Amino acid sequence: MRRGLLLVGHGSHLNPNSSAPVYQHAERIRQCRIFDSVRTAFWKEEPALARAFDGWDAEDVTVVPVFIATGYFTEQVIPRELGLCGRVSRVDGRLVRYTGAIGAHPRLADVIVERAREAGAGPETAVAVLGHGTPRNPNSERNIYLQAERVARRGLFRDVVTVFLDQEPNMRDVLRFTNAATVVIVPLFVADGWHVDETIPEELELEGPDTVRDGRRIRYAGAVGTHPSLAEVILHAAEEAAGWA
Repeated sequence: MRRGLLLVGHGSHLNPNSSAPVYQHAERIRQCRIFDSVRTAFWKEEPALARAFDGWDAEDVTVVPVFIATGYFTEQVIPRELGLCGRVSRVDGRLVRYTGAIGAHPRLADVIVERAREAGAGPETAVAVLGHGTPRNPNSERNIYLQAERVARRGLFRDVVTVFLDQEPNMRDVLRFTNAATVVIVPLFVADGWHVDETIPEELELEGPDTVRDGRRIRYAGAVGTHPSLAEVILHAAEEAAGWA
């Protein structure tokens, strides 16, 4: 039976770079030669989500949404567009397994720790896990808090706090949530797009990856979703789904 893996991203008509991490992780996984074929599909770009299975000879497909939040897109849009009816479905004669959003996977905490350490985080450093958030959908914050709690339980850093771009607790108040002399901000975003590259640095008045303010230091890490080890998290999610009947 030919096995396939489908990575689903949001995509963007305005920012083509938003899909780059999905393509990069797909290529890393292809090189592992675990699946007979690996495809990508997007909601806002080509290849389109609704045609993801067209012409595909894979008989057993695992679908992994490369999304941080569990919500409207992962619970409604993707299943609807792919014709899924739960975590295991039959679509045009093929078996399709559907994992949850990668943002909920326990191993994502490993990637957050890696990003924090790359930016200089240590035992006396505070780490701020930064999510998008939105007051319009309370579920959008769930995985951000979940991953921050997982990182905090490891006891690797002085403090681990959760902040958001578009809701409270807001990232602009990050220095109020810890007394640590150095705070490493880790953006829990899929891509180094408009928010990570422009909005966040501008609103926080960052001077680059290392900013000193009032005698304290703010270090700014890269987006979690662009880290090469996210491909390993995707593979773990797919391997877990392989046991679903």
